[in-house]
Amino acid sequence: MALPFTPGMPPLDGLRVVDLTRVLAGPYCATLLGDMGADVIKVEEPHEGDDARMWAPFVGPWSAYFLGVNRSKRSLALDLKSPEGAGQLRALIAQADVFLENFKPGSLDKLGFGIDEVRALNPRLIHCSITGYGRTGPRSHLTGYDPVVQAESGFMDMTGTADGPPVRTGVAITDYLAALYAFGGILLALRHRDRTGRGQHVDIALFDSILSTLSMPAGILQATGESPRRAGNDHAAIAPYEVFRVGDGMAMIGAANGRLWKQLCVAVGAPHLIEDPRFRTNTDRVRNRPALKVELERALSSFTLDALVARLEEHGVPCGRVRTVAEALADPQVEARQMLIPFPDEAELGEFRVLGNPIKLSDSPADLSRRPPRLGEHTSEILEELASRTASTVPSRN
Repeated sequence: MALPFTPGMPPLDGLRVVDLTRVLAGPYCATLLGDMGADVIKVEEPHEGDDARMWAPFVGPWSAYFLGVNRSKRSLALDLKSPEGAGQLRALIAQADVFLENFKPGSLDKLGFGIDEVRALNPRLIHCSITGYGRTGPRSHLTGYDPVVQAESGFMDMTGTADGPPVRTGVAITDYLAALYAFGGILLALRHRDRTGRGQHVDIALFDSILSTLSMPAGILQATGESPRRAGNDHAAIAPYEVFRVGDGMAMIGAANGRLWKQLCVAVGAPHLIEDPRFRTNTDRVRNRPALKVELERALSSFTLDALVARLEEHGVPCGRVRTVAEALADPQVEARQMLIPFPDEAELGEFRVLGNPIKLSDSPADLSRRPPRLGEHTSEILEELASRTASTVPSRN
């Protein structure tokens, strides 16, 4: 049976999420749910709240970091170690659709909110845990942090130049991946509930999330018995598919097949390279990558960066400038896609903007109008709603 629908209504309208997460992976997942219409109640410790509220730099009283991943929510300040706070959380969970948390395994069990206890409160609940290493296995008891998981997973070993040390990525990629897998897992569990009426536990690990990106290195290892080496901006299996220097900058060029290779050679005025026996096939080009770079950089030396990009785009060769964050955010494409948005009517934030939602739905788009909440901003409002809902579900004694 189809649910009632109002044109333009976000698809998760009517869904209630109790969010006990903090810092990045969980909050970003909760923001995606909130953008799509869910009523996300961010439950925070009453005195300092989410750790990220205290991280510089600040925009007025706001942490820029916190602002970036906490819109589309309401904040409820609760002391879960007090009988009153724990009772209020139980009542919230009993009425919720989704319970999202990123506590170290075992911590919530001590407070009476373990997986079994929560399921007993609400058999229809989707309970999503985001942890470092998941709920099973010999590492399940460990706390997970992005740089540690990048190191332990082998991901860092694939990142950096061949003659340099392993490096982590410039952003906390494990947290963002875990957030996306949690978002997808929650939606899958909700679909299952539509069919069965039963909730379930969604177990998301940072370690699993980053491992899932290593299919190519893992394949190379198993096929050859040798660990792949760091290649910097080069691609282990394709050439040319890398960064090249030109007079006034750097360009990323991705000639990923024979057709694009030929188009690249013609575009930069080096058609003789097409039949050069060192470069005829992709395997040849990978094997002779140093010589290939010398030949291409010779052909590229007469171009400015803008002229090169224009020429390659004209010839259908994938390419792009290596830009700073400021340059990328100034691209008209960003505004056209609503990927940098202000918070309406928030004078204290001035010109500060945050990244938008990359999920574009034609008939039920995201609602990005709600700014992140101040700590405990909606406590009275939410507790009044809770009392009203609880009272309406108590059977009459008459």
